[in-house]
Amino acid sequence: MGLFTPLSLPEARRLGAEFGLDVAAAEALPAGSVNSNYRLTDTSGTRYFARAYEEQGQKGAEAELRLLIELSDLGVPVPVPRARRDGGHVGELAGKPFAIYPWVDGEVVCQARVSEHHMAAIGTALGRIHAATPRVTPLSGGRFRPEDLRARLARIRAESPEHAADADLIESRLDVYVGRRDAALPSGVIHGDLFRDNTLFERGTTRVASLLDFESASHGCFAFDIMVTLLAWCYGDGFREELVNAFLSAYDGVRPITAEERDALPVEGAIACLRFATTRITDFAMRAPPGQAPGRDYRRFLGRLAAIEAGVLSTAFDSLG
Repeated sequence: MGLFTPLSLPEARRLGAEFGLDVAAAEALPAGSVNSNYRLTDTSGTRYFARAYEEQGQKGAEAELRLLIELSDLGVPVPVPRARRDGGHVGELAGKPFAIYPWVDGEVVCQARVSEHHMAAIGTALGRIHAATPRVTPLSGGRFRPEDLRARLARIRAESPEHAADADLIESRLDVYVGRRDAALPSGVIHGDLFRDNTLFERGTTRVASLLDFESASHGCFAFDIMVTLLAWCYGDGFREELVNAFLSAYDGVRPITAEERDALPVEGAIACLRFATTRITDFAMRAPPGQAPGRDYRRFLGRLAAIEAGVLSTAFDSLG
């Protein structure tokens, strides 16, 4: 997606000074779907990543940055936000929360290169996030609860008639699966969006350099977060069972998956598909310029949903028993 909030060099210098930096250059970055991202360079040549939060409010941004600090203290590989001179971590750009992070050198792995070793590393990392729950500040339920998705679906129907039929389909399936959800499943801090572009690997290795973009982090069901990550990493033209098995085995080695969670994975996976199908309509399809294809196709998640409903992951899930 394109940049939402411009950052001039004078403004970058003003903000940088609040964080104790002498900024010499500021560059907009095209990465990201809902936030404005920048690369800052100080007068010594050191680079930093900066972000203006387009949808997250002040309290939400503060909660995310606090979580990153706490996870880092527990040894989870995450970027630690830079503190301001006044001791806080959140500044303001055009009325929006603004934060600065260290620049992490690493690479995003394309889908074709994802291996079982990558998936083992991701499973271990996600397990460590979930296992950290008792030692981090509790989070809210986030911005993507079923009621939030229904509000987005209503907006889709009102503002984008061409997507209304798919919005109806998504909502009908959402009602079915939310009705099947087990409210007693283990829960705690979840990432909620651990896609490939939110993970940096050390170059040429399968070691995680940093987990990124905790904006969707919330208190939620661990099984849901397991399925979000599985859907993001293990699906190309279809699910790759060897990747699914490597991911689940590594996660289970850090935080054992309960029998109840194992049985709930298809339901939580279906809800995850419907969540991302919804937000890819609102964040990509509805924002695409006329005549241009959206950057991400929500129908890919309807394809994942069909595969889950066909039971293609049953063998992998049963192996956890």
